[in-house]
Amino acid sequence: MGSQKITVIVPAYNTAPWLVRCLDSLLNQTYPDLEVIVVNDGSTDDTGRILDAYAAEHPRVRAIHKENGGVTSARLRGLREATGDWIGFSDADDAAEPEMYQRLMKNALEHGADIAHCGHRVCFPDGRIVKVHGTGCLRVQDNLTGLRDLMDGGQVESSLCTKLFRRKLFEGLEEWMLPQIRNNEDYLMNYYLFARSATSVYEDVCPYHYLLRPGSASYRVLNRNSVFDPIQVRRYILRGCGPELEADARKALLRNCLFAYAQLSVYRGPGACEYRREVRQLLAGERQWFPLLSRRNRLLANMICHTPWLFTLAYGLYVKVFQREEQH
Repeated sequence: MGSQKITVIVPAYNTAPWLVRCLDSLLNQTYPDLEVIVVNDGSTDDTGRILDAYAAEHPRVRAIHKENGGVTSARLRGLREATGDWIGFSDADDAAEPEMYQRLMKNALEHGADIAHCGHRVCFPDGRIVKVHGTGCLRVQDNLTGLRDLMDGGQVESSLCTKLFRRKLFEGLEEWMLPQIRNNEDYLMNYYLFARSATSVYEDVCPYHYLLRPGSASYRVLNRNSVFDPIQVRRYILRGCGPELEADARKALLRNCLFAYAQLSVYRGPGACEYRREVRQLLAGERQWFPLLSRRNRLLANMICHTPWLFTLAYGLYVKVFQREEQH
């Protein structure tokens, strides 16, 4: 197993408080043949200094410094420098349990897969830890099943950081990516890689620790990129997919419009009214495809199009009840 090298690529931007934890977790992996490439994407804090100190002390850590260009440009730069037969990714403020990559490699080789992936756990600022699934089941996916599972977004989520990819899958990726996308880059890159994968294998365990922190994506105020980039990504995929995946891609687009509108219905920040109107118009333009949705989502989509005030009222009540339950 050790003859196949893994490269883990870590984009880092102003992550000095968490970078040591991330690098230690990667250096402590039980899989022996593993290199870590950290791309410092124009950080203005101590990220670069910490990275250089680790690279000087640990031969398996390679430091790359570049001007700020976003997470996709950092990952692509890391890919150009990678020497591994397999590619993994980590965010600089997260951590992986010691056996994560050994487990993923074992699954990939045993099932002849091009992608091996797993679940994750969310670590909240208040100390709570929530596993995302974690049933322990193992699922082998052919090309279409893997793509459908990815677009469905149920058990198999879209993070790049819970996956190990065969190196050959990345050929042509740089030309296919959308450089203007700042949100949902993981989903876009994953679609390309799953589309080129003959077989993938998913084990529903949670060795990747995602740190939810103030300043991370889930805590940012909504803006045009965070609202409309995911919709643009799904439109791009819909235009490029084959007929066997068209219904799945349309459902993914519709569900994302519903999710965006739900977020906006309780958001009172800058641009909220304009963004709601735009998403509602997008959803209304897809009305002929509402029958693809579940009964519940079909009801919500029609409510947004015809009685948006009722949707806002109902969703606001739902959020209040949900928050109250979380507090108890």
